[in-house]
Amino acid sequence: MQASRKGAILIVDDDRDIRLAIAEYLRECGHRAETANDYRDAITRLEEAPFDVVITDVAIGTPDGFELLEWTVENVPETSVIMLTGYGTIESAVEAMRIGAFEYLTKPVIDEELEMIIQRALKQRHIEDENRSLKALLDKKHGISNIVGNDIRMSKLFDMIQSVADTRTTVLIRGESGTGKSMTARVIHQMSGRRDKAFIEISCGALPETLLESELFGHVSGSFTGASHDKQGKFMLANGGTLFLDEIATASPALQVKLLRVLQDREFEPVGSEKTHKVDVRLILATNQNLEEMVETGEFRQDLYYRINVINIEQPPLRERSGDIPLLVDHYTNVFNEQYGKNIEGFNEEAIDVLLRYDWPGNVRELVNVIERAVVLTRSPVITISELPEVVRDNRGYRASSTEDLENSSLKEALANPERHLIINALDSNGWNRQKTAETLGINRTTLYRKMKKYDIRYEHEHSYQ
Repeated sequence: MQASRKGAILIVDDDRDIRLAIAEYLRECGHRAETANDYRDAITRLEEAPFDVVITDVAIGTPDGFELLEWTVENVPETSVIMLTGYGTIESAVEAMRIGAFEYLTKPVIDEELEMIIQRALKQRHIEDENRSLKALLDKKHGISNIVGNDIRMSKLFDMIQSVADTRTTVLIRGESGTGKSMTARVIHQMSGRRDKAFIEISCGALPETLLESELFGHVSGSFTGASHDKQGKFMLANGGTLFLDEIATASPALQVKLLRVLQDREFEPVGSEKTHKVDVRLILATNQNLEEMVETGEFRQDLYYRINVINIEQPPLRERSGDIPLLVDHYTNVFNEQYGKNIEGFNEEAIDVLLRYDWPGNVRELVNVIERAVVLTRSPVITISELPEVVRDNRGYRASSTEDLENSSLKEALANPERHLIINALDSNGWNRQKTAETLGINRTTLYRKMKKYDIRYEHEHSYQ
């Protein structure tokens, strides 16, 4: 049998004998019980210390118990209010519940009944506290603070997320693999009014066409070989919440037709069924393909493209915002410190320099894997080059200098190319703000100006071909 919960209770009644009798009984039950004789006395107590439950008579003078209820709901909404009255009516009970009372009782109050109601109130508060804790954990795991970056492109991405999150609008996220499209989708959901409902993610490219249709829309028993029972699809499971469809460019023509109908009419039929289901689902889609080219070649339906391309969010590749790499390193080092119970101070300057020079074909996902690997492997408080993968140390992913470039360049020119490229990337990442760029590169502004002059780096020149 579950043990009784103990709480802090405030009893408000202008009848001294009644409030003392209730308080004495509740103390015997193990609660902390305090008393107040009118509205002002009660508010003073509520402002001094938190209470789980307020038990108040309606007739406590002027202002009365209803006004105390209103004040409590507005100022300490986590406190439950139980109303007592010696002349209860249905109308007054309805009004009390409308304002926000937990329960409404008529006198004389039966002690056991009051304790039972208090236990219900305390249980509800416990559940609400757990829900708040869970939401806080979800915010920490999926909140916008997990999208790290000072780059001007990332600032635009943050603004776009905040603008569209609490709407029903379909969102299309574009970006290379590993740039964080799934995280952005989760943040949009977490910041929306649907955050308490399901977030369902499915990759359209991970399943064959027949199975994908069943996964999305469900099926009825016997609709195809192996369908031994009815199955709910992801659209029904996400009803009221958000459905994230990754790799939407891989959807077959038949599936594209069904998706278009869901977007237009919010209805569909499971595979093998004639029964139509209505759903309220917010769709977020993602692709690493050029949908415009696919529309031109007939691989992607034009009408579906226009339907999903309402809000377009661009997820920039990491190589175009290399100035954010130190921030990402700090953030994920802290994440993995907490996860693995370690206390790594960070990466040394030489290791950061190697990370800045690498091209990151796998984008943020690859960087996160490198950071996790280094945190796990290192036995010292500071991570050095030796903890980095060989491909990163050797700059094998670096794209600035091809073989042809090297054949046609002197050694001095070949060595200059990576530095020039790094400076341009850092300038782009900081919106060509020289002071911020110098800080990102770890040099002073005078040195930056000198290097820009040396390599003939000018905004007009660098962006004339973009």
